[in-house]
Amino acid sequence: MRIGVFGGSFDPVHLEHIHLVEHAIESLALDKLIIVPAACPPHKKGKTLTKDSERLALCRLAFERLNKVDVSDFEILQGGTSYTYLTCRHFKSLYKNDELFFIVGTDMLRDFPTWKNPLDILENATLAVVARAEKHGWIEEERKKFRALFDCDFAVIDYQGKDVSSTKIRVRAGAGEDIAGFVGDKVASYIKEHGLYEIAGAKDALALEKPDRKAHSLRVAEIAAKKAVMEGVSERQAIQASLFHDCAKNLPTDSPLLAGFDLAPFGQVPKPVLHQFTGAYLAQTHFGINDSEVLDAIRFHTSGKENMTTLGKIIFLADMVEEGRDFAGVERLRALYLKKGGIDECLRLALEQTVWHLKEKGGEIYPLTEKAYYFYKEKENGK
Repeated sequence: MRIGVFGGSFDPVHLEHIHLVEHAIESLALDKLIIVPAACPPHKKGKTLTKDSERLALCRLAFERLNKVDVSDFEILQGGTSYTYLTCRHFKSLYKNDELFFIVGTDMLRDFPTWKNPLDILENATLAVVARAEKHGWIEEERKKFRALFDCDFAVIDYQGKDVSSTKIRVRAGAGEDIAGFVGDKVASYIKEHGLYEIAGAKDALALEKPDRKAHSLRVAEIAAKKAVMEGVSERQAIQASLFHDCAKNLPTDSPLLAGFDLAPFGQVPKPVLHQFTGAYLAQTHFGINDSEVLDAIRFHTSGKENMTTLGKIIFLADMVEEGRDFAGVERLRALYLKKGGIDECLRLALEQTVWHLKEKGGEIYPLTEKAYYFYKEKENGK
């Protein structure tokens, strides 16, 4: 028999996974394809995944109509970090006389030499590669490099996969949006019924925003979630802070929702900064958010401040560099932001741009912003 193995976090499983599986079965002439949700993928160490039982249930639901597909709990039952070489050894031991294929994307193909025991993997399975937005000629180029390193070839799945973001799906689900277009009706219903990825109050908070502001908040949440994983910060905290960061942006100051809010402790606050304080107040008093780190990230997401938490830095910068932003220097900031580490460098540069932009335009500079700029400038200079 010809057997495919497709591993991943599947958090959540989505339609692109299903399309890939269908094409893999056809392209590789597979008799069986095994879906293997990971306990903890090596490249996502420190990231909290949805419960193992829930991801298994979602996968079984997603692939139930494909009679050549099985969902395996092997890696989940093993626990710990899920290494591919151990998974391939396991399935080869079950199917000793059969041909095994391990499915990867082109991004993973390029990283394959850095995987744990790659030669061990290739002793038991042939890599089967699916392209993701690749240019013409990629197969010949990658085969040449692969053969030079491993003295063997990889198989190619005849399918140009789309780059679907699981992070975007988790954000949309957290915001109470309809995700059926990403995951299918059955999986979407299961996610909703079981409250997977739900951020309490987020849908109502976003309903207070104008449509363009809501779209901005969703984009902030997506890029902040990605950065949180890089920096070892809770993705859920990053999504929650992002979805609530502008909840008071479109509220008048005399709104009944802001009754009892006292601006006095914050001094003379410029109008563009005010909503960070009213937003934190609203998030706590009306939506019941009590996480002090999340509230602090909301409270200073526009002005910044000295000695911010990592979550605070992530939200402050995500608000500036989300893909809808378009100003001189944003591409440089965005590239720094999406680079692992270096968050303080990005923060210092962002604060510098903010301060100098306000000075050039004659705008009011809130003292917290100026203090934050000099704090991180001195920190970068080692003072």
